[in-house]
Amino acid sequence: MASYGGGYKGGYGGGGGGGDDAGGFVYGSQQGSQGGNQKSQRNETLRPLTIKQMLDAEETYPESAEFRIDGAPVFQMTFVAQVRQVNRLQTNIHFKVDDGTGVIEGKKFIDADKSDEGPEYTIQTDDYVRVYGHIRSFNNNRHIAIQVIRPITDYNEIHYHLLEATAVHLYYTKGQLGQQGGGGAAANPAGGDSMFVDDGGYGGGAGGDANQHAAGAAKLGNVSAAARRLYDFMLNAPGGNEGVHLQELSKGLGMTAREVLAAADELLGQGVIYTTIDDETWAVLEY
Repeated sequence: MASYGGGYKGGYGGGGGGGDDAGGFVYGSQQGSQGGNQKSQRNETLRPLTIKQMLDAEETYPESAEFRIDGAPVFQMTFVAQVRQVNRLQTNIHFKVDDGTGVIEGKKFIDADKSDEGPEYTIQTDDYVRVYGHIRSFNNNRHIAIQVIRPITDYNEIHYHLLEATAVHLYYTKGQLGQQGGGGAAANPAGGDSMFVDDGGYGGGAGGDANQHAAGAAKLGNVSAAARRLYDFMLNAPGGNEGVHLQELSKGLGMTAREVLAAADELLGQGVIYTTIDDETWAVLEY
């Protein structure tokens, strides 16, 4: 399971399927050797990021190549994005990539004697890629020094990365799930959130479920009475992560299948429920 500086070990929503590509290395441990070994361990820290986080990263001093995000130092990082432009030169390949939060450019230096051998040579415009590297700044322009870039073959990796980057961001800004404070929370005392994650229900303290339900109810908007009945029923239904099926909802609410489908469409449109194992099974999206 992925581990990040300060003790985050992928505790948000259980383990993921990212494997080695999504993992990281612990830094800042109180155990282990000192001196050069600590420096080596620190420099091997890998953190999942979005492009917006990289563009907004705090630079220690101009062109220092040392950056902090959410109050924590960032050395090596990884992200997932779509290629917008590829320019192959004799000594490097220049990429422009976009992950939906921002656009950034990067360079992958190549060995002229080993041309056309690496995965970077197969990448085309509009491909999705996984990138590993370092943030760099020159003349106030951010770019990426790419160490590894490879095409994505399993598109679940895109969603997994965004979830993982959000989980690590929450760890540093709000503390480990189920705890109050911790992580890098002190670095963000005003509660500002660069990834626009809702605050409701986070932290697992008393009243957390009530906050989650209130946050969802506040997003219902002008839905019908049937949709509100459906939402209230699903909040208390023992469906777990698999959700509640159409037939169970119809029986429990005394509504026809057509009425349940119409109400579910309203709630889906408001973004407060989502489909799970099939198109007729839904679960409440917790905030």
